[in-house]
Amino acid sequence: MIWFNKSIQPHDIQPLCNNTIAEQIGIEFTAIGPDFLQGRMPVDHRTHQPYGLLHGGASCVLAETLGSVAAALVIDQSKFICVGLEINANHVRGVRTGFVTGTASPIHIGATTHVWDIRIQDDKEKLVCISRLTVAILPKK
Repeated sequence: MIWFNKSIQPHDIQPLCNNTIAEQIGIEFTAIGPDFLQGRMPVDHRTHQPYGLLHGGASCVLAETLGSVAAALVIDQSKFICVGLEINANHVRGVRTGFVTGTASPIHIGATTHVWDIRIQDDKEKLVCISRLTVAILPKK
């Protein structure tokens, strides 16, 4: 298990969305495993682009939320903070309704950087977006 707090549950981390863009667009954490964090987001008027499809930026918000929170759950937050350095996303399928679910898994967990793979799927478990997030781990001031 990669998490700093070995007993962490999705309901423990949901408050991190309070008063953030994640709350505004309806992101919720749904599962946490030994080496992954999962969450979902509605595909509706809050996350659509003008053609009625899931906005690529909304997919990036889901990906960055999952990857950043996962990174924060690995570190000792009393000593360190984590901040996003770079996000990359390939949008491979359009979605008009329902929910998309993202799963963040580590590619690299180092002392000063983490790299996370985030795969977003639709309700039929078809791949919608592949994203990679690089996070810097900094000493807390």
